[in-house]
Amino acid sequence: MDPRHEKKDIWRFEYKYHLSLPRYHQFRSALIPYVELDDHCRHKPDHAYLVRSLYFDSFHYKAYYEKMEGTYGRTKYRLRTYSATPGAKPDIRVELKLRKGSALEKYSTFASYHHYRQFMKYRHWCDEDAPVLIEFQRQVHLHALRPKVLVQYYREGFRAKETGELRITFDRQVSSCRSDTLFPTAPFFRQHHPHTVVLEIKCRTRRPAWLSRLISRYELRYIANSKYTQGVEAARPELISPYLSSHLQTQGPLV
Repeated sequence: MDPRHEKKDIWRFEYKYHLSLPRYHQFRSALIPYVELDDHCRHKPDHAYLVRSLYFDSFHYKAYYEKMEGTYGRTKYRLRTYSATPGAKPDIRVELKLRKGSALEKYSTFASYHHYRQFMKYRHWCDEDAPVLIEFQRQVHLHALRPKVLVQYYREGFRAKETGELRITFDRQVSSCRSDTLFPTAPFFRQHHPHTVVLEIKCRTRRPAWLSRLISRYELRYIANSKYTQGVEAARPELISPYLSSHLQTQGPLV
């Protein structure tokens, strides 16, 4: 693995909001004078691209509960692709996402589809020269991590015209399913919040004044929005409801 493909993203602030479809169109129109489409979606249909992530967690869902409890220094482990099928043998992005309060650090590198298949079978990367691969593999064995939930959505990304210190994205059709692979044969995705768009703002410095004014004008309210925890709750309702857990054990799934 060429270490030049490794990437380190550090964001000091991250803000998330839920927007209704009308509010999304209003806010996006007001945003356009200050931003431009990023390179990932400039030439895509509808200026949006597919994001699909496979999250790993322990048997007792340690990462899920750390998120729910707001644990400082928690880490998410995921494999990400931008393709719905393995036919084109897409590269797979291997990511470690570390949360420290409001700050976010993400370390990533790419692995080939061949190496991804080998890792999923043997829990071992062909090439261990890349620090991200080494650490991902170490954590998988240390904590007995296994793939738990597959989350996918369509992302529209922007960057501020005057600075590279700001990234704004709109995520639509966020949905998830249980899966142990990035490419399940017949996935049954459950949508998290139909008719809702997730706005994410990442800044390396404080939000610019124009963005704060827009957020205030459209009365946006900050929310805690973890796609992984929502995916777990959609796929494993018994983890959050003792009643559902008892019902599932004695009577089977709810219909």
